[in-house]
Amino acid sequence: MVTGIGIAVGQFAPTADKRANLAEIERLARAAKDRGARLALFPEYSSFFVNPMDETLVANAEPVNGPFVARLIELAGALDMHLVAGLIETGDAGRVRNTAVAVDGGGVVALYRKQHLYDAFGQRESDWVEPGGLEPPQTFAVDGLTVGLMTCYDLRFPELSRTIVDAGAELLLVPAEWVRGPLKEHHWSTLLEARAIENTVFVAAADHPAPIGVGRSAVIDPQGVALAALGADPGLAVAWVDREAIERTRAVNPALRLRRYRVTTG
Repeated sequence: MVTGIGIAVGQFAPTADKRANLAEIERLARAAKDRGARLALFPEYSSFFVNPMDETLVANAEPVNGPFVARLIELAGALDMHLVAGLIETGDAGRVRNTAVAVDGGGVVALYRKQHLYDAFGQRESDWVEPGGLEPPQTFAVDGLTVGLMTCYDLRFPELSRTIVDAGAELLLVPAEWVRGPLKEHHWSTLLEARAIENTVFVAAADHPAPIGVGRSAVIDPQGVALAALGADPGLAVAWVDREAIERTRAVNPALRLRRYRVTTG
């Protein structure tokens, strides 16, 4: 008997065709619904993506109340689910915002603008994207489970995940476009597992597939074990998460309670 809350990660390759991106999100979301999911997570840059980045990002950016998010809300309402996806949001001074938007049928329930930009491994995301402010974590609830948002390169900064967990999150969502490269697959899997283990929470991550992304989207439990995972190809993975698993893990490993340092912003 299946128990817990169904969490789906949809792995697909967004393109410059915004209508096609929404169509693929809908296809995967409906498949997730059919498999019992209550929440579906999609990659960073789900609304629009080009590689390498160029001025078309700015031309195709949308406000949060634009057509991409409006369609997500409509779809979430039709499926009675929560949907989370990466939006290229309209920004300032010729740049965009890299925004993760969480919706249900009633509207936007949480919004996170990527704080740590990917100016590493020969890339410069900041040429086209402005960093999000150091805002308090936004969380939302799915069937009583508290969920928080972060994005891709943020995964390398453990203090961010800790602040989200301190705000009550029991599941961390990580939409990503984790670029392939030497050891990048290893970094991706290791960091996802580390964020789950050190915070004793669930982590769900949705990446772009090969050849640009590493894929390997997954739902990971509080002990760092993948409950469901994908390889390098497009696809959908669904796992069931429950608060009791967090409680069991924390009873054995009360690391959050035993820590002696706190994270502050500045």
